[in-house]
Amino acid sequence: MGKKVALHNLGCKVNAYELEAVEQLLEARGYEIVPFEPGADIYIINTCTVTNIADRKSRQMLHRAKKMNPQALVAAVGCYAQARGGELERDPAIDLVIGNNRKKEIPDLLEACLRERRKHREVPDIGRERDYEPLRIAGTKEHTRAFLKVQDGCNQFCSYCIIPYTRGRVRSRDPQEVLREVQRLSVSGCREIVLSGIHLSSYGADFENGTGLLELIRLLHPVEGIARIRLGSLEPGIITERFAEQLSRLPKVCPHFHLSLQSGCDRTLRRMNRRYTSGEYLEKCRILRKYFKDPALTTDIITGFPGETEEDFRRSREFVEKVSFFETHVFPYSRREGTKAAKMEEQIPEAVKKERSHVLLELNRRQKEKYLKAALGRETEVLLEEREEFEGRPAWSGYTREYRKVLVLSEKDLGNTLLTVCPEKVCRGEFLLCT
Repeated sequence: MGKKVALHNLGCKVNAYELEAVEQLLEARGYEIVPFEPGADIYIINTCTVTNIADRKSRQMLHRAKKMNPQALVAAVGCYAQARGGELERDPAIDLVIGNNRKKEIPDLLEACLRERRKHREVPDIGRERDYEPLRIAGTKEHTRAFLKVQDGCNQFCSYCIIPYTRGRVRSRDPQEVLREVQRLSVSGCREIVLSGIHLSSYGADFENGTGLLELIRLLHPVEGIARIRLGSLEPGIITERFAEQLSRLPKVCPHFHLSLQSGCDRTLRRMNRRYTSGEYLEKCRILRKYFKDPALTTDIITGFPGETEEDFRRSREFVEKVSFFETHVFPYSRREGTKAAKMEEQIPEAVKKERSHVLLELNRRQKEKYLKAALGRETEVLLEEREEFEGRPAWSGYTREYRKVLVLSEKDLGNTLLTVCPEKVCRGEFLLCT
């Protein structure tokens, strides 16, 4: 084939995994993968639609690709393509529109589009899809850590979220297929895997044999060469005494848990359709801290949800302070057409959303620095990944099991090695330094 293909990913780690799998499919067909710059024959953008900003970035990147080479074929793939397929099909800058659960077909769809020299749209009725799309990677460019998609879709229908409409219902990957991929990744030199999904806690909900996330982790745990198993975002409901106790018996599981919160105010949680109270969430954190020593608890918070009063926000902020997270990802509410929240009255002005976000970001800065400081003077294991420089000196960066970032000053090649270090200093409120 010999054509040059440039790929660009927007959005989550699941998107990144899928595009890496597509890249390997294209390479197997003889395409040459090139940087996302002028000169490619084909541009593929894996889009995102989780917020209005994500929509805008997706459109901008698609039009940027066409400007880099007006003669090139431009393909819009993924969530934004799924949500806005008709609109994108009418866009003169876009030649191929491919929704979700069709990414494995991209090489065939590209060839058909090139051969027929006409626009093509392949966007399924995602709500009717019941099969997990069999995408896989043979290895990963990063070598050290691999994100591994094991689940797709979501059945939760939170009132603010468009994802169930763009990703469809819960679909889980066969555990034996996951095991085979982890074994391949181990052979390629990977030391850490991160189990990822659109709604990871629902893994196995569509199976009839009772296999769930805990059983999958147990299956993967013995794989030689894999030193760490990290979990992607979890819903609070999965955290039970049994789940946490059983996980704590598996030494490869990292004590790093991202528990989606979205608000610390019960009134707002009900309007969000989040299906738990702040008190129940706090109990999940207590359970994790009971079975894991000083675990890293991270979360997401939405500010300015429709109807959020100053009192509601105060309660949310105080709850975040009470939990004492390692890291809080803060997002101003983004109105998504097609969701229940988009029709709610009392939409909050953008300026108020931003002001509240700034308050939580400052709280996050303080809490993160506090958690980093707790590691000073204590031996900790770090998996080193990338060569960097610190104040003109050679160094290697990596992460602890809790996902604290560490910088080790060294002229040696320490890539993809596990090292026990004793951090001496917190730098810029972002990472730990070891000299």
